[in-house]
Amino acid sequence: MALTNPQYDSIMRMYNRRQLQHRHELEERRKTAYAKIPRLPEIDGDIASISVQKARDMLNGGPHAGLDLRAAIAELAQERTALLVSNGFPADYLEPSYDCPLCRDTGYIDGKKCVCFKKAEASLLYTQSRLDEILDKENFDTFSLEYYSDDIINNATGLTSRQTAHAALQRCRSFTETFGIRFDNLFFYGDTGVGKTFLSHCIARELLDRSFCVIYFTAFDLFELFARHTFSGSDEAKEVHSNIFNCDLLIIDDLGTELTNSFVASQLFLCINERILRKKSTIISTNLTLDRFAETYSERTFSRISSNYTIIKLFGSDIRIQKKLLGGK
Repeated sequence: MALTNPQYDSIMRMYNRRQLQHRHELEERRKTAYAKIPRLPEIDGDIASISVQKARDMLNGGPHAGLDLRAAIAELAQERTALLVSNGFPADYLEPSYDCPLCRDTGYIDGKKCVCFKKAEASLLYTQSRLDEILDKENFDTFSLEYYSDDIINNATGLTSRQTAHAALQRCRSFTETFGIRFDNLFFYGDTGVGKTFLSHCIARELLDRSFCVIYFTAFDLFELFARHTFSGSDEAKEVHSNIFNCDLLIIDDLGTELTNSFVASQLFLCINERILRKKSTIISTNLTLDRFAETYSERTFSRISSNYTIIKLFGSDIRIQKKLLGGK
């Protein structure tokens, strides 16, 4: 997904601030050097003068038409550098400075995004994803199968808790590898603390690092936003509401923990259906069983999910409790 206009404007405002700051710094350096070395402003004037005279004489056939302008400017520049150094200034004291010398703080090189723009883009997406801190701790590198048992078996599949988690992990990796090429959605369900949210975070980290737009909401926060958008119509709510339908990946966590009513059920269907129509991927996690989910949010909503999502069940002992028993490890 391309950056939204507000997102793009936010990054370009950052570049504008950098440019203004560096221009101000250069002007302050120029004032300091000029005050100590009176010849410097004369040199700048000479450079401007010979450039103008050269242009005029080329048009009118004047005496300076054959002047080697480049050599003349280089000679004056050498004099300026020598004066700066002899007076204790760095040789490049009067040169513009940049946060990024590659693009000179414009964000672009030959019409293409500079590496600094891509970093700013990723940083912005991380911040707006609402996951910028947690993903340092929860990602594919830190996901461990050691918390899943080889003794707990799902009678329906014959797979152990660990085998099931391993299959889910592989499916999540595949989801990230084909993201942007293949339209896919994931639905995690199972008891509390079996890794549903963690796996969602793993996917988010991978996609944010590739500059996809990922937005995370708990179910409570999501429906609170929908209510604000519907009943208050604030500009902020409108912008975020639009992003919910247009972001590359929407993560809805802990669905079923919010206060469910007809408004919530209808908004969930709208969100799921609209993102399917737009071919925008969604990940949902819930502690509800499939039967309970259909009963809570309607058969129509569950039908859309079962037809368009990969449904993944996780089971086992509560990992959060296991970590506490191990001293947080």
